[in-house]
Parts: sequence; structure tokens; C-alpha cells
Amino acid sequence: MMADTATVKIFLVQGDPASLRTAEISNWTGKAVAGPRSELDDILGRDEAQKPGVYFLIGVNPDTGKDRVYIGEAEVVKDRIKKHVEKDFWRSVVFFVSKDENLTKAHIKYLEGKLIEKSQKADRYELDNSNASGSHLPEPDAADMEVFLAKIEQLMPVLGHDFLQAVAPTKPGARKSALLNCIIKGIQATGRPTEKGFVVTKGSEAVLKERPSTNKYPYAANLRQQLRDEAVLTEQDGKLVFSKDYEFSSPSAAAAVIHGGQANGLISWKNSAGETLKEIEEKEISNK
Repeated sequence: MMADTATVKIFLVQGDPASLRTAEISNWTGKAVAGPRSELDDILGRDEAQKPGVYFLIGVNPDTGKDRVYIGEAEVVKDRIKKHVEKDFWRSVVFFVSKDENLTKAHIKYLEGKLIEKSQKADRYELDNSNASGSHLPEPDAADMEVFLAKIEQLMPVLGHDFLQAVAPTKPGARKSALLNCIIKGIQATGRPTEKGFVVTKGSEAVLKERPSTNKYPYAANLRQQLRDEAVLTEQDGKLVFSKDYEFSSPSAAAAVIHGGQANGLISWKNSAGETLKEIEEKEISNK
């Protein structure tokens, strides 16, 4: 389902887009404050940090190299975030509060529980905390918080974080004309372009052995090993198989994993008529 259109207002407090900033959506009572850990004093010194809200601590797990997030709630955001200074993985913080101060403890616990569920379902980042008690709300309050939740989901990618966004599943038999195939040595994979790159669908295959060129250009080999370590790729009957839909940064990155070495995704991916992704894109552009 397509999200509602929205007008987003972002204020760069220090004029730097990577620095402290606030974000709001027109006709919404919520407000986001975001910034790097290096500016924590300025972030927590804002009036918004004195309010109840939900917050995200975002960084990289130094042991695995994977993106990591902590999701929490607090009646006073400032006080709770200060207690997380001993966590060294996070490099940026985002928190959401209500401008009309109508968020209660029950509201923010409800939001925290839902946000953790959504992050787990999206499976993009590691979760530093995976348990949340949540909160049961009266039906009108729950409906209001679902609206607040939807606005958080809408704003987070604008602020540079997509861990709440699940990869849209490819339904069997749906829009087959939009699906592309990558075939090599009897191995076949299926995928489709997305806003963020390219998704290879569950059940797709990749060659088991890597090309000698990976000794000189190890990107594909390293990514394949990462996917094997994460059980995204599993060995079956002399080939590798995708255990779930997986989103790559580009068609070429996806093709390289499937081919076991460097590959041009614009040529490697073809539709059922044999047209390459490059030809499809050129046709779409010429028709506009």
C-alpha cells in the first residue's frame, strides 16, 4: 500500500545536513530530532529531549561489521539516552516526541514494541535489544499511535535510516513480466529492481565456485561469504540457494554474487523476452 503523500520540513540547526537536524511532517503532532553522537550534548540540550518519546541508537556492530540499532522509550528522552553512553557501537541518534505533549508512558511503550517488531520483520539491521513488553491501549489510543507509527516509518528513511522498511515480497505469479532472470551454467536466479537497488528472490540460485578473478577483485567473494555466514545463501546439491529475498545495492552486485565474480548487471539480468535490463531501461526512457 502506498503511503500518504507528505510535506516534510527539515531544519538544519547548524547548516550541515550531517549535523543536528529536526524533521516534521505537515499536519502531524510529532517531531524528530537527529544527529551524530559527537554532538550529543547539543542534541540532549534541546527542549524536545525533556519530553517522553521513542529513540533509536544507530551504528555498526564492531564484531560483525553489520548495521546495528537499539530501539527504546523514555519518559524523559535525555535521561535515558545518557545511560547508553557506555554502548560504543552507536554513532548517531534519532528520537521522536509529540509537540502537543500528549504521549503517555503507555503510548511510548506501545510504540517501542511495534517498532521492535517492525525492525525484526524488516531484518535489515541487527537489534541490540529484541524484547519489548509493549502496552495494551484502548482502541482510540491504539489507532492514534498507529498513525504516529506510520509517520515515524515515513520520516526515518528521509533521515537516512531504512531499518524499519521490509523488502517488499515478490508474490508467486504476480507481475511476472516485471521479474528478471540471471542464468549461468544451468544456474537460475530471479529478481527485480527496487528503489534501493535490486532484490533477488527466495529460491534463486548462485554458482558454488567462484571465478579466479576474485583473487584480484575480491568484492564478490567477500559478499558471498558474508551471505553464507548469515545463512542467506545455503549450499544445496552443488549450488548455492537464497533462503530469503535479499536486497543488493545494485543489479551488478546481485549478478556478481550469482556468477561468483564480476558481472555487469545491466546485461546479466533479462526478462522473459530476452531483453536485458539495459535495453528495458532504454526503452522506458525513450517512451517518455
